[in-house]
Amino acid sequence: MNLIEMFVKGGWVMYPILISSIIGVAIIIDRFIVIRKSKVNVPAFLVRIRGMLKKKDIQGAISYCMEEKSFASNIIRRGLKKYKYGHQRVREAIESAGQQEVNKLEKGLNILASVAGVAPMLGFLGTVTGMISAFMKIESLAGAASPSDLAGGIWEALLTTAYGLAVGIAALMFYNYFLTKIGKLVSEIELITNDFLDVLDDSSKDIQVDDEELEIDL
Repeated sequence: MNLIEMFVKGGWVMYPILISSIIGVAIIIDRFIVIRKSKVNVPAFLVRIRGMLKKKDIQGAISYCMEEKSFASNIIRRGLKKYKYGHQRVREAIESAGQQEVNKLEKGLNILASVAGVAPMLGFLGTVTGMISAFMKIESLAGAASPSDLAGGIWEALLTTAYGLAVGIAALMFYNYFLTKIGKLVSEIELITNDFLDVLDDSSKDIQVDDEELEIDL
């Protein structure tokens, strides 16, 4: 018996489990793509930003952040755009941008966590309904049911638990994996932003910025 035949024999509960698995796979693929794009070479990025700030090249730093297209560069760019308004506005812009970028990284993870919890429950539901059907068969046969009459219904009912657990375990593993990856990215972002603010403090007294340069649409 192949997987498709086993799926059909599992009954109607298999379909919600299938839908849950499809949703989980879609989120997993999406998060893999997002996290892959968000990676940044922290030492190289910091060296470039430090060099441009020490050269008083704010516009060059903004252009570099636009080219980098990572979550960290987006945050730094937002801060640089507010440079002419003072250090406090830069910090506020960075904090706001940082929260937005973290929210983007975590998008869909709550759904993935729900899949990890719901799929096994659906599996258990299928098993319970299958066992109910098996006992109803015993009643219909006036208690004269043989083990073979019940075995098929019971193992078919247990299929839902197996599928539900498989989907739930996989979803939970990927959920924890993404949390770990996102935590590492957040640490890198904090390192970059703290270093950026320190360098900006050291060089802010001498940096002169043309307001028109920072008014470009970023």
